[in-house]
Amino acid sequence: MADLARLKEIIEPEATALGFDLVRVIMTGSEAGDGERALQIMAEDPATGQLVIEQCAELSRAVSAKIDALEEDGIELVEGNYHLEVSSPGIDRPLTRPKDFAAWAGHEVKVSLVEKIDGQRNMRGVLVGIEGDTVTVEDRNSKRVSFPLEAIHSAKLILTDALIAATKPIDTSGADEISEEEKADD
Repeated sequence: MADLARLKEIIEPEATALGFDLVRVIMTGSEAGDGERALQIMAEDPATGQLVIEQCAELSRAVSAKIDALEEDGIELVEGNYHLEVSSPGIDRPLTRPKDFAAWAGHEVKVSLVEKIDGQRNMRGVLVGIEGDTVTVEDRNSKRVSFPLEAIHSAKLILTDALIAATKPIDTSGADEISEEEKADD
């Protein structure tokens, strides 16, 4: 079993030291060991809202070194086998922090709550925003539903033309330097 709160405490300073904001840390796969497990780390460069491949690799190396050092000291953070995945949040990103709910107000979201509120557990609509620790969504029926941030099981942006227009373009610097090797005819 993995203590995600403890993992976040260890991973966040590594991300911060590289100039990144940690978006989320989750474990996927079965704890029973009957499937592939992954420690997924999602982070972003605050200047771009994304991480490019080199930044993902840099964070992966830093986190791996930190976890390895702790394991050498006898501290096991994750029992059993797993692999590490580091990624950018992407355009249809999860919303995990209060600042995400403020920054993406006005965009379509899909929210799943831990328990039903106003008869709803799952909703899709426009994110009105966050005030204090209360998130408000105007669902498809034009009904405003407000709920505490801690009541959210998961939340993510929905890919729309408006979201695409509001998102900074992906950094493609260096892409024009990539060349394909020609196959030699045998």
